[in-house]
Amino acid sequence: MSDLRRIIWLASYPKSGNTWMRSLLAHYFMPPGKAPDINNLRQFTTGDTRADFFDRAAGGKYEGRSLQDWSKTRQTVLRLIAGSKQNRHFVKTHCKPVFFLGTHLIPPDVTAGAVYIVRNPFDVVPSFARHVSATSDETIDRMCNPDAIMGTENGIYDALGRWDEHVTAWTTAPGLPRYVVRYEDMLDKPAKVVKGLLDFLGVKTDRPKLAHAIKATSFEAMKKQEEKLGFSERPTGMKSFFAKGRAGGWREDLTPAQVERIRDEFGATLETWYPELIKETDEFLRAS
Repeated sequence: MSDLRRIIWLASYPKSGNTWMRSLLAHYFMPPGKAPDINNLRQFTTGDTRADFFDRAAGGKYEGRSLQDWSKTRQTVLRLIAGSKQNRHFVKTHCKPVFFLGTHLIPPDVTAGAVYIVRNPFDVVPSFARHVSATSDETIDRMCNPDAIMGTENGIYDALGRWDEHVTAWTTAPGLPRYVVRYEDMLDKPAKVVKGLLDFLGVKTDRPKLAHAIKATSFEAMKKQEEKLGFSERPTGMKSFFAKGRAGGWREDLTPAQVERIRDEFGATLETWYPELIKETDEFLRAS
């Protein structure tokens, strides 16, 4: 039986930069002029919630009626995805890498490695709230819920859990080769971050190609694409998928009570991944 350990997961909690990363890598790895626009990223990579793979796994139209149906069918789906290309390839996921309802959500036998993108929760909250048409308080509740699930009408889900548990699960999973990217570092020094990622993949950096990929996938460039072409991944009712894309917007979007609650809930993980935000939020709360 062939080795199916071909998936390199592009993993993140929702609204943490996954679309940006997929587009940037597409512009780097695909031939000049061949990189897809934001609506055709599946030409370069794929995702673990694609309905066509679930249909194939089900032998017809997939009609999942429960989380158990989804988790069981997902095992076949991931093997189909892994086998869909001969070599290692990228697959987007928002699921956490845990044992869930009797199965591994991120099975080792199809996994070659992972790129995990983490974004500070203060900025995730307002962005995620816009994404799901919820209030910031409702979104904080969701991000603090260990049983948080996100899904669609066709019964295909993302098992998210709490934000801090998601980060910890991906960044400490035993035996998983991984490269962790902070969204904020991508904004600040994209060339340095992506070079490190390419080193992780064992790919020699072509600096002109990298410069082109970074320019082609700037936030403004992707926002203009959405304005011109629309974006198929934008939820119904959402005005725009690419709204701000900057770090620190939480200062205008969140109340002091919301900032304090996020700190209280995710303090240990913030100390590990965003120690600078402990001081920044201290100052914000004192000034409020």
